Amino acid sequence: MTLEAKPNASIPADELARLSLDPLRYRAITEKIIGIFYEVYNELGHGFLEHVYARSMEHALAAVAREVPIAVWFRGLRVGDFKGDLLVEEKVMLELKAARAIDSAFEKQILNYLRAIEVEIGLLLNFGRRFAFENSRKKIRVYPRASAAAK
Repeated sequence: MTLEAKPNASIPADELARLSLDPLRYRAITEKIIGIFYEVYNELGHGFLEHVYARSMEHALAAVAREVPIAVWFRGLRVGDFKGDLLVEEKVMLELKAARAIDSAFEKQILNYLRAIEVEIGLLLNFGRRFAFENSRKKIRVYPRASAAAK
């Protein structure tokens, strides 16, 4: 299956009305995907290559296409081909990373994929190392203050 952009695609009126009623399109699917992302991350941890996480996500999700070919067209000429990591239910494109941090290039990558195909929703999921945001100075108070609420 190759996904290609259709020129001058318009949204039917009934679909447009439905979109205005539901502010979060495909909420159930995206919530399921994010939940499975955490399940895979918690079970495997960080440190594997992206394809390991892609196969795990594919195994855990239903109706998934992996390494989806994406054709890019310019003025009627096919100028490039990419492979999107996962396409869930032909509605949500997933771009998986196993990096230390999300780089702006990763964000642009998924946005470009979405521009090239007729999928509106994309999730960028990073299986890189999880950082704990803790401040050790907050744990120990040398001079504890009384609560303002207690006064």
